[in-house]
Amino acid sequence: MSAAVAALDLPVAGMSCASCAGRVEKALTAIPGVQSANVNLASETAHVEFTSPDLAVLGPLVTAVEKAGYQVPQDRLALKIGGMSCASCVGRVEKALNAVPGVQKASVNLASETAEVVAPRGAVDMAVLINAVKKAGYEARPFDDAAASASAREDEAAQKVARERNLALLAILLTLPLAGGMVFELGGQHDLMLPPFWQFVIATPVQFILGWRFYRAGWGALRAGTGNMDLLVALGTTAAWGLSTWLWWRAAPGEMPHLYYEGAAAIIAFVRLGKWLEARAKGQTVAALRALMKLKPATARRRRPDGSEEEIATVMLQPDDRLVVRAGEAFAADGLIVEGRGSVDESMLTGESLPVEKGIDDVVHAGTLNRDGLIVARVMAVGGETALARIVRLVETAQASKPPIQKLVDQISAVFVPVVILIALVTFAFTLTLAGGDMEMALVHAIAVLVIACPCALGLATPAALMVGTGLAARHGILIRDAEALEVARNVKLVAFDKTGTLTAGKPVVTDIVAASGIDEQALLMQATALQAGSQHPLAQALRERAAGCPLGVMDDFRDRPGRGVSGRIDGTPLLFGNARLMREEGIDPSALLAAAERLAGQGRTVSWLADAQRKRALGLIAFGDEPKPQAASAIARLKAMGIHTVMLSGDSKGAAQAVAARLGIERVEAEILPQDKAALITALRKESGGAVAMVGDGINDAPALGAADVGIAMGTGTDVAMQTAGITLMRGDPALVAEAIGLARATDAKIRQNLFWAFAYNVIGIPLAAFGLLNPMLAGAAMALSSVSVLSNALLLKRWRPAAQEDAR
Repeated sequence: MSAAVAALDLPVAGMSCASCAGRVEKALTAIPGVQSANVNLASETAHVEFTSPDLAVLGPLVTAVEKAGYQVPQDRLALKIGGMSCASCVGRVEKALNAVPGVQKASVNLASETAEVVAPRGAVDMAVLINAVKKAGYEARPFDDAAASASAREDEAAQKVARERNLALLAILLTLPLAGGMVFELGGQHDLMLPPFWQFVIATPVQFILGWRFYRAGWGALRAGTGNMDLLVALGTTAAWGLSTWLWWRAAPGEMPHLYYEGAAAIIAFVRLGKWLEARAKGQTVAALRALMKLKPATARRRRPDGSEEEIATVMLQPDDRLVVRAGEAFAADGLIVEGRGSVDESMLTGESLPVEKGIDDVVHAGTLNRDGLIVARVMAVGGETALARIVRLVETAQASKPPIQKLVDQISAVFVPVVILIALVTFAFTLTLAGGDMEMALVHAIAVLVIACPCALGLATPAALMVGTGLAARHGILIRDAEALEVARNVKLVAFDKTGTLTAGKPVVTDIVAASGIDEQALLMQATALQAGSQHPLAQALRERAAGCPLGVMDDFRDRPGRGVSGRIDGTPLLFGNARLMREEGIDPSALLAAAERLAGQGRTVSWLADAQRKRALGLIAFGDEPKPQAASAIARLKAMGIHTVMLSGDSKGAAQAVAARLGIERVEAEILPQDKAALITALRKESGGAVAMVGDGINDAPALGAADVGIAMGTGTDVAMQTAGITLMRGDPALVAEAIGLARATDAKIRQNLFWAFAYNVIGIPLAAFGLLNPMLAGAAMALSSVSVLSNALLLKRWRPAAQEDAR
């Protein structure tokens, strides 16, 4: 019997011709289970028919399209989730969201209490997602655009912290008289203890009013057939309260039995205190992201067609509007400068501390600050299309994602609560039978086991460190696409660099001027520059930059010599400027300068000759080269100090590539490589290195290699294709950021592992102590609260990380 055939329409972006459509079809039909794929270039959709149920979650299809070099446009829907308390809650919400048809991936962040759902554009309705979360036993609502609602979100977070503080303080105040009574009891002063009635009166509202959240969340877990931290607290404290009430009711008149009201109340107070401290720490973990959100101003100044100005809400800006920005104001949208100039502080986006001079036709970004001058810019991108909004989305995506190590934690969390309840039951039975204890002692030991076990710390261990690490990275101009890229980056053993535009400036500059005997070098430069005055060739631009400010002669009779150079008259003198072939064709004797030309060519320079056409004499040589970036040599040295090998990949000649590599200290050079061969070379390098390989590039031709590497690192000054393929994007074209990105990845991963160690250690040590009666319920509650706080505090220590350059300066 044949399998049922299902179908879906997948949006595909980036196609430009029929061959693109054929490539996507080939990639999709190569997936096991796909029967057919028909791509419509006009509508940019792929109709896919498949029999494998695994394809219903879209993952293999999207991966195939992306590997083919195209993109599946995605909606990233954000929800605010209420009622979660531990890692098992996270798992339940994720399971519910992933079960919604069309959802490609759902990630829930316990630290920020948010969920991000990724789905092909238009495939999933927000109302369906909210309903799925509610069925799982939690509350959900749409999470508005991050940049637009930053203020409301911050106010909501502040209100939550204040509410948790007030409830914690109230619980502590009510618990103090009960705890004081326990102290008097231990001291033998029974007459100073609160009577059982008043203990009952104080403990009951703490148990059922201040502790109501544990019952509500625990019941939701039970209805879903699972458990969470709230269920453990509810069971433990209810047992302590119930045991105390039963002991009081059965006591004889005037008798003062030992009750456990103070234990139940103290557990709730400690957990409440922990939740308050946890909420405060969560606020600090998202501080970097909030700082990004607040960069864009709420209002903007727009110039009307009649020349007057009006102040409007930023959300009202439209493309092609004229945005007026005065000194000291921030840009409200991305734009192109059409009037004025000034220095712009882009440190909040790129991490570069020095302002950048901007003038006509330069691009400015939302959130950057105009330090001086009046600038008028034509709006190019607004709202979610601005570079700032894309960065915020990228940071949020990275914070919502999970590294591979978290998968193990999720598996453990799924069975944690049932196992703890089983241990508590075994403890109860063991104490009551083999240990020779009574019912009271058995219950106390079981209660301590329930209370000490805290899956909450397990749920916070990874996202807390990720939120701090990715936010810190964004502040320093490093954008990390997802947690997997972060985890892979820490294991990098070899970094392969593209040369042009990555290690070098990507544009030619004049490197050498060699004049013939009796010729002045400055005159040689000015004549060559004058001859190229009207050309837009990159070499002509390099000449103009080198000769800036020098007087140039009058040029006439200009003639372009395709593939050879140019000719013309400068102040009446007929001159030739071009390659050796032009010199040979015009009968110019090169012998006097031939040795210098060969030397420069051997260094990878582009050599141009200047000659007197009338006298048939070579006047001199001007050599051009793509110079290494100022930070490139120190970047390579930094990687070597970290124990990381480096390789340079280039399509240039061996001489040019080896010359650059020698100046930078790069160990290995692979030159004259075609773009399509770079990906295969990356695969070979991975086998040789025995570890993870990173590829650093900036161009379209680097995209296959970036995708083939274990982690791709794209220069933010490069193409969008390169950045979409890479796992890490550097907002500045500074190769030194490569070492910083790997260093921060190592620091963040170390924090994740430290947090997981402490989260597990609390339970591994605490549960046996409680099971053998060495930890009373009140101390167990304090330890449980402390576990979450310590994990968050450890994650916040990551804020002390500084780039190597700043550490060296200190």
